[in-house]
Amino acid sequence: MKRFLPDTIFARLFLLVLMAIMISHAMTFVLLLAFFGERQNRPPDGRRPPSVAAPGQPAPPPRARPFARQPDMIIAGYAVRTPPPGFWISVASQLFALTLAALFGARMLARPIQRLGHAAAELGTDLNRPPIAETGTAEARQAARVFNQMQQRIRQSVEERGRFLAAVSHDLRTPLTRMKLRVERLQDDAARDKLREDIAEMAAMLNATLNYLRDEASAEPWQMMNVTALLESMVEDAVDAGEDVAVSGHAQPLLTRPVALRRCLSNLLQNALRYGHSAKIDIVDTDALLQIEIRDAGPGIPEEQMQAVFEPFVRLENSRNRSTGGVGLGLAIAREAATQCGGTLTLENAPGGGLLARLALKRGR
Repeated sequence: MKRFLPDTIFARLFLLVLMAIMISHAMTFVLLLAFFGERQNRPPDGRRPPSVAAPGQPAPPPRARPFARQPDMIIAGYAVRTPPPGFWISVASQLFALTLAALFGARMLARPIQRLGHAAAELGTDLNRPPIAETGTAEARQAARVFNQMQQRIRQSVEERGRFLAAVSHDLRTPLTRMKLRVERLQDDAARDKLREDIAEMAAMLNATLNYLRDEASAEPWQMMNVTALLESMVEDAVDAGEDVAVSGHAQPLLTRPVALRRCLSNLLQNALRYGHSAKIDIVDTDALLQIEIRDAGPGIPEEQMQAVFEPFVRLENSRNRSTGGVGLGLAIAREAATQCGGTLTLENAPGGGLLARLALKRGR
């Protein structure tokens, strides 16, 4: 049943009203039988028993019968004459009209909740989406009003955090710059080199953290993008840098957020080259879904830590360490960028070895 009519508020309301209509018509038909049918008490041969008069009295006149002719059918012991065609036309027209009214009524009652559900789903990827129209019943208007207020507060909170990040970025970069200048004045070469490494690491962590927090508040507009050209240009740049990278497949233009998609693919490719030393990119395009798979030749990730690596500042001891330059934000930024594009990012260990990162992007919004 769910294959043809999903379990929604609209479906439940429609089925409830339709059931009430069918029951009312069935009861009407039963009442017609009770009041307009003739109870059958005939002998086995089907003839009526003759009327017998008392001795010395005239025979009584024949009793009036509700049917002037033989009944058309026997239902539950009642002799029923088939109603005229107009009766069935009337019943069918009433049933059709009531079913149509139930259909539109259920849709009208369910539409505000459906609209609220769609808006909540879009809010996770677009804080600047238009507010919900405050129309409909009093309850629907109140729910839309509360949702719009919640969206406005979230947007204000994100904007305030952006201003805070800008201030923190400025305040932290200033002392780092002074530290760099003072380090150059040191006479001890070994101490100077160590301090340079510490300052560079602090700057890298600061940049990665600020970029991650800024990406969460991104409000990039949706545009059509040639994903194949983007991947081919990234592969060409990597090959020019001496990396082992290859791409196969082709994709039709996709409606997405170009900057977020580029950031996601760039982090995945860098992650594969850093820890797997090679990358093979496969593009699988269908009418409903675009999948981009990036496979490396590294040791992979233990199954129990497959989800943990998506958390900020989480690194694996064997392969993710400070000497490689990572701060544990690459996969977290990639997953956040994939969400902004309306897609999903998953990891799995490839059967022949290595890690397989799969980015799935839905076509259309």
